[in-house]
Amino acid sequence: MKRTKFSFHNVRLSKKLLIMYICSVFFPIVLTNIIFYTVTINNVKQQQMHDSELALKQISQDLGNIIDIAVGISSSFYTSANINHFLEKNYPSDVDYVENYEIYLRTLYQSSPINPSINSIRFYTDNPTMIYSGGVYPISDIKHLEWYKQIMEEKNATPIVLQSTLEEQTKTFSVIRKLDYFNFNYKQKIVKIDIKPSVIQNIFNNITFKGDVYLLNDKGQIEYTTKKGIDFDKKKIYINDVSKKKETVILTTAYLDNTYPQNWKVVGTISEKMMIKTLYKSGLFIIYLACINILLPTIIIILINRSFLRRLRRILRHVKKMGDQNFEMIPDPGYKDEIGILTSEFNRMTGKIKELIQDVFMANIQKQEMEIKRNRAQLSALQSQINPHFLFNALETIRMRSLMKEEKETAKIIHNMAKMFRNSLTWGKDMVTVREEINLIISFLEIQKYRFGDKLDYEIHIEPGSEGCIIPNMALQPFIENASIHGIEPLKDNGKIEVHISSHDNLLICKVSDNGVGMSESNKHQLINELKNESDMGKSIGIKNVYYRLKLYYQDQFHFQLDSKEGEGTTIIIKIPNQTRKVQKTKVS
Repeated sequence: MKRTKFSFHNVRLSKKLLIMYICSVFFPIVLTNIIFYTVTINNVKQQQMHDSELALKQISQDLGNIIDIAVGISSSFYTSANINHFLEKNYPSDVDYVENYEIYLRTLYQSSPINPSINSIRFYTDNPTMIYSGGVYPISDIKHLEWYKQIMEEKNATPIVLQSTLEEQTKTFSVIRKLDYFNFNYKQKIVKIDIKPSVIQNIFNNITFKGDVYLLNDKGQIEYTTKKGIDFDKKKIYINDVSKKKETVILTTAYLDNTYPQNWKVVGTISEKMMIKTLYKSGLFIIYLACINILLPTIIIILINRSFLRRLRRILRHVKKMGDQNFEMIPDPGYKDEIGILTSEFNRMTGKIKELIQDVFMANIQKQEMEIKRNRAQLSALQSQINPHFLFNALETIRMRSLMKEEKETAKIIHNMAKMFRNSLTWGKDMVTVREEINLIISFLEIQKYRFGDKLDYEIHIEPGSEGCIIPNMALQPFIENASIHGIEPLKDNGKIEVHISSHDNLLICKVSDNGVGMSESNKHQLINELKNESDMGKSIGIKNVYYRLKLYYQDQFHFQLDSKEGEGTTIIIKIPNQTRKVQKTKVS
């Protein structure tokens, strides 16, 4: 028994659809959802880690900015000669002190408002002649404090940043700096700038970070934390001494973006349970989505399968009947889908098959007639051209001798004639630009102007942007030749030919007019009828040749208009589709 070679084309359509469903719907959906679940879980985890790191960076940046503001204010006081003079000066009386206070310190506060993040600014001095109030305090009040000893041990003129206690026993951060910038330092002077505690709390209580935040100094001690139960303001506690669960994730940012305090950093801890809770929600959503993605396409595919297989089998039965010359119509309810349209087209095909065959034959005949007309037009155009090579070469020789004899006008005319002969020698170039056609027309008109002298004048107007439009070769020159020979030549003087080319509504409009002898009404109608009826060439070969060629190129998109009055002149208007290409612009001469 001969084994049949397997071919997918031998599988029934219902089985193909089942295979397509399993391979193209079921497996891809299951695999895609598994990959999507895995990727989404990882992305959610990475995104939460990234968001947490950004929150810590934001806390670090905000805290650094606040400290920078306080340090900047301390620097302005440090380099202020007025403030230093005010604190150094010995005041003979209280009135003298109050006057200087109003001039230097109160004026400073009024002219430079304190930043909203600053709680207070205090000046400490050992000047006994001052009244200690209004932000000025005796230095003896702070000599027992730890930070006073620390600032006095600081050899450099740098400020220090540390925790301090306000009068209401609230912990905050302060920037402390000695005022010893000038050489007239005879008294101790210290400025202490306190940051608002509420600003510190707002910075660290970042709602986007779900864990605990720690501010560590350069020794790893906790300067501030959002975790409850840690007495960081009473004693120094190291971060390593804080108990953490095994599943806790520790995130560390870079050091604060400022010089003071040095090597301080922000550390955050977040429980993995917080992240896993979000991951579980995302995973459950993906599972529900996968079930919907599988169930919904399955139901839709079953319905579509039943919809078109039954009707497709019915069409197949009628196609088989057509093989037996039985052109039976299919009952058509008029459905609008592809199978319904196929049914309607099948019924229409069976009723008009003879008409279709006839249309095919007629189309072939019409195509052959159009080809014959095209060949006839090209042959007539070739017959109307003068293209002997030896004559072109002879003209070039005459032109060169005229130039040698300084007969420039003669040489120019011969050069224009040579350009026209050169164009006739390259008939194979079907399409040219408007600029190339106009150059050919100018050459012809210059020759005619040489013949007629002052009797002939011409004007050429080309709308900007129309020079690059493409038209058939020698589509306008025969009309110019006709206007010159039949319109202007019979006149005694003042003959003029005008050419206007413009673009409008995607159409190229070419207008050729003259003020010659014109045509009688009967001759005009006779010529128009001959053009419409596509008569043999006979007379007016040039005009008919151009008309037939344009009709072949553009079909119904070609518009031709001829207006002429005897004794007034002739105007011809041609409208064709505007087709352009980029060309280098040259000046009309």
